[in-house]
Parts: sequence; C-alpha cells; structure tokens
Amino acid sequence: MKALVLAGGKGTRLRPLTHTSAKQLVPVANKPVLYYGLEAIRDAGITNVGVIVGETAAEVRDAIGDGSAFGMEVTYIPQESPLGLAHCVLIARDFLGDEPFVMYLGDNFLVGGISDLVDAFGAGGHDAQILLTRVAEPQFYGVAELGPSGEIIGLEEKPARPRSDLAIVGVYSFSPAVHDAVRAIEPSARGELEITDAIQWLIRNGYSVQSHMVTGYWRDTGRLQDMLECNRIVLEPIERDVRGTVDAMSEITGRVVIEPGAVVDNSILRGPIIVAADSKIVSSYVGPFTSIGPGCVVQNAEIEYSIVLGGSSVIGVSRIAHSLIGRNVEVSRAAGVSNTHQLMVGDHSRIQVGR
Repeated sequence: MKALVLAGGKGTRLRPLTHTSAKQLVPVANKPVLYYGLEAIRDAGITNVGVIVGETAAEVRDAIGDGSAFGMEVTYIPQESPLGLAHCVLIARDFLGDEPFVMYLGDNFLVGGISDLVDAFGAGGHDAQILLTRVAEPQFYGVAELGPSGEIIGLEEKPARPRSDLAIVGVYSFSPAVHDAVRAIEPSARGELEITDAIQWLIRNGYSVQSHMVTGYWRDTGRLQDMLECNRIVLEPIERDVRGTVDAMSEITGRVVIEPGAVVDNSILRGPIIVAADSKIVSSYVGPFTSIGPGCVVQNAEIEYSIVLGGSSVIGVSRIAHSLIGRNVEVSRAAGVSNTHQLMVGDHSRIQVGR
C-alpha cells in the first residue's frame, strides 16, 4: 500500500503566517504538523509515499528530504496550482500505479494514528474508506450520510441543513477504482476537482464506499484556534525534562521541557510548556500550553497558551495569550494601556504593543 500526502495549497486561513511558510510546516509543540502525519503513515506500515507540493515545494523538500529520516521513501509530485484534492489523485497516477493507497491531507492533525483505518481497509475489500468524526457544527465541514451498515450513501460540502453530524476527516483510503472516478468528474463551481464528487461517482456506479470513525483527537489546523488547541493536546501529556540551564532564582512548576542550550534566568515557568534549544527566558513568566521555538528570547514579558516560532523575541510586553507568532518576529513594548494581546504575526515582522 502507498500513501499520497498533500502538502500544497495556499493556507489562506493562516495568513499572514503562510505568506512566507508552508501551512503544513507550522509547528505544534515545536514539531511541524506535517511530521505528525508522516509518522502516522510510517507507523501504519506504509513506507512508499508521494508528496504533492505547490508553491512552497522548496521548503517542504528541505523539511522532508528523501524521507529516510522518517523511515520511508518519498517521491515529490508538483502541482502547478491548487486545483482540488481529486486533481492531486489525477496527477499522481504514475506514482500510485494500480496499488491501493491512503490519501492524507498534510495540515490535518490526528492523535491515535491511522493503523486502524489501514487495517480495516485491507480487511474489508472496499473501494474507498472515508475517515469520519462527530462534530458540533457540521455545517462548516464536508458531511457524510450513512446507510445501515456504515456504508456512505451521500456526501455534502458545508450544507446549510446537515443530514448528520459526521464530518469528513482529511484521511481517505482508495482502491485503484478512484482513478476512473477522478477522470470522470468535472470541475466544481470554484474550478476544482473535488474529492467528494469523485466519491459520489463511486457510490453512483456501485462501488463499495465505507465509513471509518476516528477514535482519537482530530483537527484541521487551518485556523489559529485549531493550531493552539493541537498544541495544547500534544503538550498535555509531556513529561518533565529539564536539560537546559536554570538559575536559582527561577521557579519551574509542572511538566516543563527545557532543551539543551536553553537558558532560564529569574523567571517563572508553569507547565505544560516546551522551550527549545538555544532560547532564553529572562525575568519573565511563561504559562501553560506554550511552545517556545529554537533561538527565541522572552525577556521582561508574560506569555501563555501560545506558539512562538524560531528566532523570535518577545521583550517588555506585559501579557500575551492565545497567540501564534511567526519566525524572526520582534514583539516589543509601546506606550499604551495594559491589556491582554492576541496576535497572529507573519514571519520577519516587527510589531509594538501596549504595556
């Protein structure tokens, strides 16, 4: 079995951060989202992986390399523009051949892996198996309608009146029959070849399309709040591991990871948090569910429930929360009224906020 990982797209919901970075490489607990997907694929026993890349191809290639770091062999498949998920299957035909495959959206975050999905697909003899999860607001997702045996009998994209609360997760298993489907469908109103249309074609033509329920945690990481929630989920079970330098004036409470080369001076750290190598925390408070990337500086500042990417500095700011700060960003104090600041800041930015 092969895997097709989608690492193209524009990441418009995470702009301005994704103007300069691939959305799949934004880190959760200091590890790119894409890595979690690749590890899940490897752990399911799949080592031959095709990666769809777009305008951020160079960055994705640098991050994955030849795949050997993940125990897999990677083939890169360029997509000239984001023309839909079914288009990704279409252009990957030569790589996929006549083997069954898993299609995994690289910006999806799934706790618990995909081994159960892969095993069930191999044993079930279906032509497609779609991963589903129950959601509170199905009108914002692709939604599946099931028959009595769990077979999928219909799909709707962001319906005004959903027929179920079962959202389509960005992980699919397909037999080679899907190649006929993606060639048969026409572009949607937004000019893309939709994978939901391809699945509907399979259903209409008598192919077996089965559901598989998510047993773990799932999020599409396309929005700020989803990134922060994924960061919280990963940090929640971490074990205390202090290998950096912590002075006697500092207070470290709870599950805190301080990597080698990091320095904590006269500060309070309350876990769960992670501080990457070569970062400095000076005269500051870092609160729960915060990830500080490599080479950062937090000085005379307060920050919690946030993600700070590598090379950034937060200096003299009284309180930052629920924020995602890009790479090489400078956040400093400006005159103003004390407040809690909520930020999503792109790479190489410089901003000033009130005290």
